[in-house]
Amino acid sequence: MESILRYLDWTSVGLALLGGLVSLVLLEIFRLNSLRSRNPPGPKPLLFVGNMPQFMKDRMALIRSMPKYGEMCTVYLGRKPMIVLNSVQIAKEAFIQNGTIFSGRPIMPVTRWINKGYGIVMATYGNSWRQQRRFALHTLRDFGLGKKSVEERVAEEARYLIKEMLKQEGKAFYPSHPIMNSVSNIICSIVFGDRFEYDDRRFAKLLEIINENIRFLGSPVSQVFNLIPFIKHFRGPHQKFWHNVHSLKKFIFEEMEEHKKTLDPENLRDFIDAYLVEMIKQEANEDSTFHEENMVRSTIDLFIAGTETTANTLRWGLIYMMDHPDVQERCHEEIVRVLGFDRFPSMDDRAKLPYTLATVHEIQRYANIVPLGVLHETTQATKLRGYHLPQGTIVMPNLTAIMADKDHWKYPNTFNPENFLDEKGQFCKNDSFLPFSLGPRVCLGETLARTELFIFFTSLIQRLKFSWPLGAPPSDTYGVVGAVRSNLPFKTICRSRETMH
Repeated sequence: MESILRYLDWTSVGLALLGGLVSLVLLEIFRLNSLRSRNPPGPKPLLFVGNMPQFMKDRMALIRSMPKYGEMCTVYLGRKPMIVLNSVQIAKEAFIQNGTIFSGRPIMPVTRWINKGYGIVMATYGNSWRQQRRFALHTLRDFGLGKKSVEERVAEEARYLIKEMLKQEGKAFYPSHPIMNSVSNIICSIVFGDRFEYDDRRFAKLLEIINENIRFLGSPVSQVFNLIPFIKHFRGPHQKFWHNVHSLKKFIFEEMEEHKKTLDPENLRDFIDAYLVEMIKQEANEDSTFHEENMVRSTIDLFIAGTETTANTLRWGLIYMMDHPDVQERCHEEIVRVLGFDRFPSMDDRAKLPYTLATVHEIQRYANIVPLGVLHETTQATKLRGYHLPQGTIVMPNLTAIMADKDHWKYPNTFNPENFLDEKGQFCKNDSFLPFSLGPRVCLGETLARTELFIFFTSLIQRLKFSWPLGAPPSDTYGVVGAVRSNLPFKTICRSRETMH
């Protein structure tokens, strides 16, 4: 070994390494220029890391700047180009008119690490996704989705939530946990057949895990993981994420084992019962995708999707009501005028409560909790507005731009329920309102979320008045932008409206 080192010309080695590095950089410049010439324009990417530094510095600023490049633009997360659709017209052309082509899901390293393509939300477009989504929709409907029975569950849970909040009446408290617990109880009653008390420590820990994992998926560490997936073998925040996923799986497996012990195929109690029976039915079917791993992933998808997004929107709603007490008072007056204090709201009351319904929609629009939607991928090569998109191209709808387009909204950049009211004060729909995305991959729980948002919000404003604590700092309307746009922890003060009256 020493004799070999003696004859090495270290100057030559250094020059060779330098030459290799220069060649690598020149190849990357050529590759990047070639990609940019073929794709729609967009913010200038850096070599190897693309637009990652801009995303990490101020994600919302970058997202809001995208429409200046046109209806379509390109951003680079690492070395991979992603096509962003900045108008409702082109989003509909892609996701509705060509829904099959644009309904794939990219297999990102961090999601592959935890779900292996199973489940519903991030499952690859194909037979497994179709079977799981169809079964989930059918089963959710069987257990009341879109029916009076679910409305009654939400109204009942709203009573529990109001009672829980009134324990802190007149005191500053954090509303995050009771709101998340109450919203989660609705999907839990459908999936697990039971609700959880607000002081259940085990369930509180699970909700904390959901929050932690959603924050991780939108964090810089997650983006670095997607660029350099081999870091999974080393210590870091991603190991906590992995541990949390296993804790969720363990919870679902325990629920599944308990259900197996008391399963009665003739009297199904919830989603897990229905799935276990379907697994038995499909045992002889070679094409079946119904197995325990898929059940766990699908259940986790329903659990998380049915909890965080709606709870997050309701928390933003409280912030906006405290920031706009005039809107809060107008909603309360309309609700009491129509319902009084004794009758809880139902979905049939929406037509009689146009201002309240408009406020719920405006909360969703302005909160904009999924700024770029969920990643889509082309399932085959296609063309869009003259641009050739190879199979496997990542495509995202810029919901931020669409829901703040000055050509489609009266007050695009401010919180104002008038965005959803006509000149007669009646509620009016807007085609650019896409909080649940669109096309075949539209949010599975849209119907449930609409029911929860309207009944929870209307019930809270009917019975309680919310205000900022004395001396509270100015509200943060930016929040934390990760996988979803979440609000920072905040305190509120609630008071009973009946006592005040």
